[in-house]
Amino acid sequence: MRTRPDIVCIGSVLWDIIGRTPAHMAAGADVPGRITRAPGGVALNIAATLARFGLRPALLTAIGRDAEGDELVAACRRLGLLTDHLYRSDDLPTDRYMAVEGGNGLVAAIADAHSLEAAGDKILRPLGDGRLGSAAAPWAGSVALDGNLTQGLLADIAASPLFAAADLRVAPASPGKAERLLPLLPVGRATLYVNLEEAGILCQRRFATAPEAAEGLLVRGAARVLVTDGARTSADGAPGGILTAEPPAVLVTRITGAGDTFMAAHIVAERRGETRAAALRSALAAAAHHVSGDTRP
Repeated sequence: MRTRPDIVCIGSVLWDIIGRTPAHMAAGADVPGRITRAPGGVALNIAATLARFGLRPALLTAIGRDAEGDELVAACRRLGLLTDHLYRSDDLPTDRYMAVEGGNGLVAAIADAHSLEAAGDKILRPLGDGRLGSAAAPWAGSVALDGNLTQGLLADIAASPLFAAADLRVAPASPGKAERLLPLLPVGRATLYVNLEEAGILCQRRFATAPEAAEGLLVRGAARVLVTDGARTSADGAPGGILTAEPPAVLVTRITGAGDTFMAAHIVAERRGETRAAALRSALAAAAHHVSGDTRP
């Protein structure tokens, strides 16, 4: 018997190949550091954090039937993630993400998530064929959704009866893909998690602070938004008002995955019944632990 998930995580699951160095880097720099390969992708990072908090996340994504894909699925299972509903493709290779991080932050990154985009709505089949839900009885739990899906598929999700009862939690994969979330902006059951730059892209203007960006997104029709700004003030914007909180001060040792950790921790905090203010503080604390190298829940 398959385990019923607590939450469905839809989006990128791939191999993260990350080069890190404490040195400040500029274009063309060649410095010593460490290179790691680990399971990654927005949907996986969120799911892995949820699993550390004791939830049972199911992954909906595309993974190739290649050696890298088999290894990735096994790694997901070791992380406590449910892989029963993955779309495994014979024709598409397993996706990868490569980034370089220096003492001055993220230097450059390339996301090779073409297989996820090519798979399209095939990854959503379990939500329509009765395994996780159907049009007549849609999935009624939480869904973590990331912007590595195409804008067309995200627009379909925004209007789909398969998501009519879902608590949608949405994050862009990167500032370069933030515009893909525009179809989900006016969806009343959606909560958007963005950073300051991504908020500006969605509103087609620059914001000086997270509270200002949260207000701008609400004016654009968003039902609820969480806006982060690195080590500066973060904001939770909803029709009931805008709340703010300061991230804990920590020594930054890594950047990749911080936003995903923030989102997952916030979902968990609200499932525990925390108030908006308390949930925002809990999420910021978890993200601070992540960037400092401490991954404890």
